[in-house]
Amino acid sequence: MQIRKVWRSAGPDVRLLWLSVFVRLMSYGLSNQVLTLFLHEVGCSEAQMGWFMSLTLVGDVGLSYVLTWYADRWGRRKVLVVGAVLMAAAGAVFSTTGNFYVLLAFAVAGVISPSSDEVGPFKSIEESMMAHMTPHHKRPEVYSMHALVGTLGGALGSVTSGWLVDALRGYGVATDLACYRVVFAVYTALALTKVVMMLLLSDAAERNLTEEESAGVLSRLAADDDSAPLLPRNTERLAPGTVAVLLKLLVVFMLDSLGSGFMTSSWTVYYYSKVFGMSALALGVLFFVCRLTMAVSNIPSAKVARLFGPVKATLLVQIPSGIFSILIPFAEPHLVPSVALLLLFNFTTAMDVTPRQILLTNIIHPHDLTRVMGIVNIGKTAVRCVGPIFTGMLASSGRLWVCYVISGALVILADVILGAFFYGIDGKILSKMNIY
Repeated sequence: MQIRKVWRSAGPDVRLLWLSVFVRLMSYGLSNQVLTLFLHEVGCSEAQMGWFMSLTLVGDVGLSYVLTWYADRWGRRKVLVVGAVLMAAAGAVFSTTGNFYVLLAFAVAGVISPSSDEVGPFKSIEESMMAHMTPHHKRPEVYSMHALVGTLGGALGSVTSGWLVDALRGYGVATDLACYRVVFAVYTALALTKVVMMLLLSDAAERNLTEEESAGVLSRLAADDDSAPLLPRNTERLAPGTVAVLLKLLVVFMLDSLGSGFMTSSWTVYYYSKVFGMSALALGVLFFVCRLTMAVSNIPSAKVARLFGPVKATLLVQIPSGIFSILIPFAEPHLVPSVALLLLFNFTTAMDVTPRQILLTNIIHPHDLTRVMGIVNIGKTAVRCVGPIFTGMLASSGRLWVCYVISGALVILADVILGAFFYGIDGKILSKMNIY
């Protein structure tokens, strides 16, 4: 992927979405580094931390469902602005109070990422926007750039968080808790910056189906039947063909997300803090390198998807990722091999983002795309709520390492099912991308 060429060829709204995901993931990277440590400082047990993260994700499911389902009716820009405002509100509360129930209420009703991964309605709406503003043959590079800048933002957020906490302690700030509050204040400022960015989007970012927007691969095959309508009669319902594909996607993505939920980035920070005694600055540097590794892996991901097709590309990178996850705890108590396995895990786990986006945007009818992507992300978040509860219980009994094994095993199982459901579709998608 030629980064400069992709940047220049993109429209102003797509570039603004790239900048937006950079700011958003930077804020998530900031909060992720201190979230579990912050909760520990305000008196939460490890079991309570697990419930806190799970309930936060439950709130995200409800918020995302409403905002993504009606995004095309209410206006995508308005929905993104509302999401950013809720994000700022949550950050403001975390920076000013230590009451567990107040924090939980705003984490549930607002936007706080317990894993440094995407939460809220942003990802699905932005991806749908880019799909409608980008021809099929340019989507691999556009989505790779979106993933790349987001990962770079997360990397910058991680190292900034670690540096900021360390610097504040060096300048005489009395407690770690006070330092963590400053981090959440920066989170709030970044959320307000995102509000401004969303207000700058043009009318082109709203859904506007044109003749150039053909249906996905499966919809095109169904078009051979003259009785099949172009769009469903009730525009609030998904097309029948879409529902069948959606159910398969949900099985795969929800199982994968269930695995990821057992060992989120916040719990990984906690693991390396407790097992290896790493300082805030050391953790910030570690996760900065992890995010850079993920960013680097996004660069060849578009080429891998073009070469093998989205399904094969996903299998090639995700199965090794699951294996690396399983091996991480077996490196204890040696820090260097543990970090090496963590970096290998991060390099491979991020390479499936572009192939999965290509798969989704090519097999789903454009009319249904925003809602389908929203449903998929909501389903992923819903099952991710389960993992942290058990992670907290295992951590409280000194068996946090087991979560790495569970996570890796579930990811591998999800990939096997993905191959069984969609293995034969790569050729059709590749031919479609090469038509233009």
